[in-house]
Amino acid sequence: MGNGLQRYLVISSICGIFMRHHEIHTSQRLGWLRASVLGANDGIISTASLMMGMVAAGTSASSVLLTGVAGLVAGAMSMAAGEYVSVHSQADTEKADIRREIRELEEDLDAEHRELEEIYVARGLTRNLAKEVARQMMAHDALAAHARDELGITEHSSARPLEAALASAASFALGATIPLLVVMFAPIQWMQGVLLGVSLVALACLGGLAARVGRASVLQGALRVCFWGAAAMGLTALVGHFFSVSA
Repeated sequence: MGNGLQRYLVISSICGIFMRHHEIHTSQRLGWLRASVLGANDGIISTASLMMGMVAAGTSASSVLLTGVAGLVAGAMSMAAGEYVSVHSQADTEKADIRREIRELEEDLDAEHRELEEIYVARGLTRNLAKEVARQMMAHDALAAHARDELGITEHSSARPLEAALASAASFALGATIPLLVVMFAPIQWMQGVLLGVSLVALACLGGLAARVGRASVLQGALRVCFWGAAAMGLTALVGHFFSVSA
């Protein structure tokens, strides 16, 4: 290889390391953003809807509050369990893929080199450059190169079931706390209206914030989550009205 190409490879490697550690793209935020927004949305909508149904049924303020607390605990545990199982399945799949790559590297190193070379050619490198990059990558860390470039698995993107479960449970609980505070302080005769208003404002702020972080339309994000939140609370209030304790 010529000196020019060698300098190119060195500079590209240095730039790649720098960009990987210092530049943050929107797509890198999607994992935690998804879990946080989903958990908080569920916390607000589920808890507020449950309590709206209880208020519409004509129950006492203490019963409404008890329903909200029970909904918070049950919802947080459900979110944690669902996220843990889902992400753990992803982690198991990643581990199985890594084990297969280890076996393939042990059985046929040349074939794995050609496979990595073809990946780089498909990404736009010339054949000679792709061959040299594949050679250097495999000489440095063959398994990491295949995990990253063939499987799309990196240290930052790998599945972490416990972290995902705790984050989902915490975000659900934080979201559910908002309607609970309304029930704790609002008079029973105003509770339904205040609960609806505060919950929709919280949902709008959350949807707008998520859209802004994701560089999408803030208004559309806020309206979208408000629509579904209002629909859920309206339907549960209707159910509570039909099964009113005074009926």
